[in-house]
Amino acid sequence: MEVKIEIPKYNGGTGITYLWTDGFELSIAIKKDAILIKANKEGLISMANHLLNLAQDDVPKNHHMHFDELNSLEEGSSELIIEKV
Repeated sequence: MEVKIEIPKYNGGTGITYLWTDGFELSIAIKKDAILIKANKEGLISMANHLLNLAQDDVPKNHHMHFDELNSLEEGSSELIIEKV
């Protein structure tokens, strides 16, 4: 299977541009000491896009992305923060 992902160029003025694949479903839960990420195919492709987006050379260290139920995750999800070091 081949999947092509468009990674929008980072812009220091506007930050990261998030591209979500239509129909994505994504939830985050904390189970004991583990983080559980549940997603359909579109959700996994979307998250792969966001991680590659954050990995761009132009994205500064300590830049981070927030995801929560008010920002793209399914209702009842725990907050997820991913930070570049």
